[in-house]
Amino acid sequence: MSDDDDFRKAFPALSRELEDGVTLEYPIDGVRIMSEGHGNQGDDGGTFLPNAIDYIRRCDTVPQAIEIIDYLVGRGELSTGQARNLKKQLKSEGLRSFGAKKEKDYYLKYGLE
Repeated sequence: MSDDDDFRKAFPALSRELEDGVTLEYPIDGVRIMSEGHGNQGDDGGTFLPNAIDYIRRCDTVPQAIEIIDYLVGRGELSTGQARNLKKQLKSEGLRSFGAKKEKDYYLKYGLE
């Protein structure tokens, strides 16, 4: 068995593209629309204020995330437009599109940066 046969078996679609000389194109839509930054720090760099993404990344389910978003809108920390965009991303891309889940004591383990 040759290397070409092994390659064809391991990567059939790529092999076809190379043999046909036609490259398939797929649009890539970035999943992380919001920054993975860690909230806001005060001007002195000492006070940490979590943002909506920080709260969403602690959620286990989409309904929990929607509840957080609605709460932040009620407190005036998010505009209705921002909330609409976050909910749209939740429904289309999923909960983990905002980043990996932040477990308990996340900032003690990883710090603010």
